[in-house]
This record gives sequence, C-alpha cells and structure tokens, in this order.
Amino acid sequence: MKLEIAAQQLSSLGNPIRLKLFRALVRAGDDGVPCGTLQDKLGIAASTLSHHIKHLMDAGLIRQERQGTTLFCHANYPSMNALVGYLVDECCMDAKCKTDEAAA
Repeated sequence: MKLEIAAQQLSSLGNPIRLKLFRALVRAGDDGVPCGTLQDKLGIAASTLSHHIKHLMDAGLIRQERQGTTLFCHANYPSMNALVGYLVDECCMDAKCKTDEAAA
C-alpha cells in the first residue's frame, strides 16, 4: 500500500461520524446495511450521510450496491485489511530482539 492511500484512508476515518459509520458497516458483515437504516442508526440527515458515504467511498473503504429500490452500503474488507496490514507490517522491526539482548 502506498503512503498516500493510507494517509487518505486514515484521514477519512479521522472524522467521528465516518468512523462510527465505517464500524457499523464492518459489524454488518457482507450483507451490508441499507442507507435508511444507517441514517436512523447515526441520527443524521440524509444529505449529511451522503456526504460521509462519498468521503469513505472516495477513500476506497466502502462501496454501495443497489438492490431493487434500496441502496446498501458495504465495508470494503480487502481495503480495510490492507490498511491494517500497512499499519502493523513492520511492527517492532527496528527494535532489538530479546534473543539479541540475552546474548549481550
């Protein structure tokens, strides 16, 4: 993952409403959540919800799908996993190993 993509995604999640929205979609699993249900759950106006959905879609963190007359939102799990992986892939790489300290 490129630094710029990770920064954009983290920036999107830095807003409390978008983070709450994203977490609701992650909890929902593959079925996703209808936009109307998200609006009720978050207690925000439809136009505000649309704004936050667009922001998360532009960052590649969620996607939308129309099923009949209902618009569903879904978490983009591969993108989420790539971001989490980016954050932890090099965890402690610059730290000394405990076996190195024991040998010293």
